[in-house]
Amino acid sequence: MATTTHTSAGPFVNEPITDYSKPENLAGMRAAIAKVRGELGREYDLVIGGVRSRTAGKIVSVNPANPSEVIGIHQKAGPEHVEPAMQAALAAYEKWQYASLEERTGVLFRTADIIRQRKFEFNAWLVLEVGKNYDEAEADTAEAIDFLELYARQAIVLDRAEPVVQLPGEQGFLRYIALGVGAVISPWNFPNAIALGMAGASLVCGNTVILKPSSDSPTIAAKFFEALEEAGMPAGVVNFCPGSGATFGNGVVAHPKTRFIAFTGSRDVGLEIHTRAAQPQQGQLWIKRTVLEMGGKDTIVVDADANLESAVAGVTAAAFGFQGQKCSACSRAVVHADVYDEFLVKLKASVEKIAIGLPEDNARMGPVINEGAMNSILNYIEVGKQEGRLITGGARAAGEGYNIQPTVIADIAPMARLSQEEIFGPVLAVVKAKDFDEALAIANNTDYGLTGAVYTTSEAKIERAMREFHVGNLYINRKCTGAVVGANPFGGFNMSGTDSKAGGTDYLYLFTQAKSIGRKL
Repeated sequence: MATTTHTSAGPFVNEPITDYSKPENLAGMRAAIAKVRGELGREYDLVIGGVRSRTAGKIVSVNPANPSEVIGIHQKAGPEHVEPAMQAALAAYEKWQYASLEERTGVLFRTADIIRQRKFEFNAWLVLEVGKNYDEAEADTAEAIDFLELYARQAIVLDRAEPVVQLPGEQGFLRYIALGVGAVISPWNFPNAIALGMAGASLVCGNTVILKPSSDSPTIAAKFFEALEEAGMPAGVVNFCPGSGATFGNGVVAHPKTRFIAFTGSRDVGLEIHTRAAQPQQGQLWIKRTVLEMGGKDTIVVDADANLESAVAGVTAAAFGFQGQKCSACSRAVVHADVYDEFLVKLKASVEKIAIGLPEDNARMGPVINEGAMNSILNYIEVGKQEGRLITGGARAAGEGYNIQPTVIADIAPMARLSQEEIFGPVLAVVKAKDFDEALAIANNTDYGLTGAVYTTSEAKIERAMREFHVGNLYINRKCTGAVVGANPFGGFNMSGTDSKAGGTDYLYLFTQAKSIGRKL
């Protein structure tokens, strides 16, 4: 990043969360949903280098709560679009890497303002395209704003970096410069926050981007892409390319001019990207960098001395918020034998209070993302019925959408499939532990290491968990979901990814390279 003067920005403050218990906010959301409904079914263009085009193949996005309702029709980028997208991004990079700090941070700050002013509308798209209720949509949109605001400020911090030591007779400089063209491959479960966070971090550092959003949430990506354009982002800095991962996505990852890949999604796809990126291509000048956030098999440990009411509330929220479709979701509760039966009684009562309905009506629980996901989750439930004891749920729920009852299965063995494999749906396995030692051992017994939580009143056990519970995000006496930008930098260990710590002050290092300069005086 070239040293330059810049517009000062105040200290980072998290975006306030809208309270939907207030009638005026409920009315605002309902009006926004009605407004957005008037735009459903619109066709969106592929945008490469600022040029809009259409393809023969289409991606049709539908409402998972009502699959007959088309949200948006999108172009399907194929292998023939890889080279045009790369050339557009390379051409834009020639200028963007040298753009002033004010210009780069200004795009992020203005985009954050646009989204803030239209928060209800962005939330409404999340409600209709991916099935979030108002609070879950609000958290997604607020996090997108937070990412933009924090990363713009961190770009200013990096621009001021200096060597630790200035040698006599020499002037030292440290410059964090852009990497090049990056692929941003974003998920459907946080389609606003994660996609904008990865793209925003890329472009504020001077990189250009080929953006491939999930085929389950391309309309939300189109909306924030429009916001980036409105905020003054030059053509080609981000290229909007929905498409197949197997063709277009793999082609971009393998391209010799791709400098980095930022990906959030499943372990299998993340590892495939990592492997593909590691194979040098003819004409490739660098080792490609991968920034990967993958899956989780996240555990909440409930000790014998825990406040059970608090633990039950935390497990319920973490396991079934957004239908369990979070990489941070609690999919295992490991409970001390002394309170196991009492915990299950309280948990059953808590889970059975969850109302299933339409996200647009702000139901606490809505559909899973698509039919394939629904069938996979239902299959895991059947496996769980063989491996353990069904406590509640266990079937598809009523309604036109892809609805599944919130399901709790107890008496699961630590190495059973339900205890080891990521399900990504509203299914909780409950495992009995004879003591805290065994509970910690079970918590650490998967390939993953993303989030975890411990409920206990013992300071000694809290200290042990802080030392020994091997996850990237650990919480004490609170749920394991809901990382807050700036407070809980997010990223996991082991097969959960590269511990990239999104929403942290060091995230931009992943999208830059440090150039050390010594000038003799």
